[in-house]
Amino acid sequence: MSLRIEPLKGAQIAPIMDGLAELRIRVFRDWPYLYEGDLDYERGYLHAYRDNPRAIVAAAFDGAKLVGASTGLPLSDADAEFAMAFEQAPYDTEAIFYCAESVLLPEYRGQGAGHRFFDLREDHARALGYRKTAFCSVIRPADHPARPQGYRPLDGFWRARGYAPLEGGVAHFPWRDIGEEQDSVKPLQFWMQEL
Repeated sequence: MSLRIEPLKGAQIAPIMDGLAELRIRVFRDWPYLYEGDLDYERGYLHAYRDNPRAIVAAAFDGAKLVGASTGLPLSDADAEFAMAFEQAPYDTEAIFYCAESVLLPEYRGQGAGHRFFDLREDHARALGYRKTAFCSVIRPADHPARPQGYRPLDGFWRARGYAPLEGGVAHFPWRDIGEEQDSVKPLQFWMQEL
């Protein structure tokens, strides 16, 4: 299995939107997100990338098949809940590029896609004049009943790339967990680095 990872912007994103929506639902069902996805919501959400000239999608393909993707856009263009995490922090949200999410099918992990996803988003942020990049990860209790045995968080990978948790930088965002009847709000820890 060989991966080809391409940076896509604007109208280039349109042909993969349905595939990316399905991929997000599939990958985010797993721990720690436990997301009960909705295709209509996903399609609407992805318009923010297709319609934003400052956004990027790093798309991973095996041949013609979309097997992974990573998204990014200026934090000031993201959902307001994410910028609110910086209300108490001494950072200008206009100066931060948000590395939103990365999804990759399990069978393609361990081939360097995670690094390439960050490289492409960070290069794009630099090209736009940003000097800080940030992302967030969901906070789940260590004793959560759905936590897989032997689960290893990605903290070491993120730290090796120069990211550190932002003290007090916690966003709160709603989605429906698998088995829930309605959305519930989850805390997400922001990590940030200087480019």
